[in-house]
Amino acid sequence: MDYIAQRIGIEIETISGEEEARLIHLAASQAVDLKNMHGLLIDIGGGSVEVTLSHNKRIISTESYNMGTVRLLEKLGGEKRSALPFHTLVREYAETACRRIDREIRSRKIDVCIGTGGNIEEMGRLRQKLFKREGDRFITLDELDKLVETLVEMKVGERMRKLKLKSDRADVILPASIVLQTILHEARIKEVTIPFVGLKDGLLWDMAYELQQSSRVSPREQVWASALRLGKKYQFDQEHAKLVSYLSGSLFDQLRPLHGLDVEDKLLLEVAALLHDIGHFINTIDHQKHGYYILKANPLMGLVENRQDIIANIIHYHRKSMPSMEDANFKDLNPRNRNVVTKLSILLRIADALDAGHTGNVKEIKMERQKNAWLLIPHGRGDLALERWTLEKRVKLFQEVFDVKLKVAG
Repeated sequence: MDYIAQRIGIEIETISGEEEARLIHLAASQAVDLKNMHGLLIDIGGGSVEVTLSHNKRIISTESYNMGTVRLLEKLGGEKRSALPFHTLVREYAETACRRIDREIRSRKIDVCIGTGGNIEEMGRLRQKLFKREGDRFITLDELDKLVETLVEMKVGERMRKLKLKSDRADVILPASIVLQTILHEARIKEVTIPFVGLKDGLLWDMAYELQQSSRVSPREQVWASALRLGKKYQFDQEHAKLVSYLSGSLFDQLRPLHGLDVEDKLLLEVAALLHDIGHFINTIDHQKHGYYILKANPLMGLVENRQDIIANIIHYHRKSMPSMEDANFKDLNPRNRNVVTKLSILLRIADALDAGHTGNVKEIKMERQKNAWLLIPHGRGDLALERWTLEKRVKLFQEVFDVKLKVAG
């Protein structure tokens, strides 16, 4: 990719699995009304199956399962070489993965299920052809059950002759149908809508929104919703987390002349502040390190990888040691991002100190610029003695990073 950029001046960006899921969901939301609905989007590809859960057009979670059609053919030996019937192996393999899907959905009632990918689109066409239906834009679970029965009885060659399928579709349509069938049974879904959209459509819609600056679910809303869900998953103290996030954002805004960072960096700080304590789920000791690992293992929807790396590192350095080139996780960042992490981790330390006892006593803060110093004035209930004492332990670090004194109003 660097070679291409040097030769023709075009920067190529690799789309992550999470970004692919976001774009496909964006395309699907243009074709199907998802307003005020719980939606489940199933995208069956050659290497994996992406299952995305959303509410009111916002993605709640997305999970990737290694049961794409080509992968299943390779992993399970294909239809010719299986000791057990191939469809039985596929079903057992899919059922194991689908138990995770069931845990993800839990008691949620799915209002609409959407299927994307060439195989699901082919199922819609086969539904129309085999069962004499009018359209190919959806398939019911009953119809899918009958379709699987039909496909199981046919060899690949028969599917090509009788169903007019191309060779590269005739072999993968069976595992794809069984995977979809298994998910629907596990999730207790009776029908799949097939909008005939995909990644390309999502990319075009994304570009159109950027050009028109139209209203849509903003990247901030999507990231925030994803972060909240992650915090709840790891049983964070939500009131403390939201307050620290709010105070961090207030510090960021009032100290713009000092830190000189971009407005996009504010979201990274606020999300890091929201999730700074999730490492407690693993162990309170060194919870900042556990929080880093959790963020590295749980992509947030709406963020590219290098932005999530910044958030993970801010969490890593919100207490105890400061950023250091001796740490591989910090050294691997580019110079600009190392600067962002260093500055934002200090702002998070200050905001966290303002709610040291998780009491919510501090409600607002005001930053006043003085000669060679900044004055922090906390407002809230009580004498705020604990908060001021905790702040005093962190003012030295603030001075080291920003080369200016920080005073705390008494």
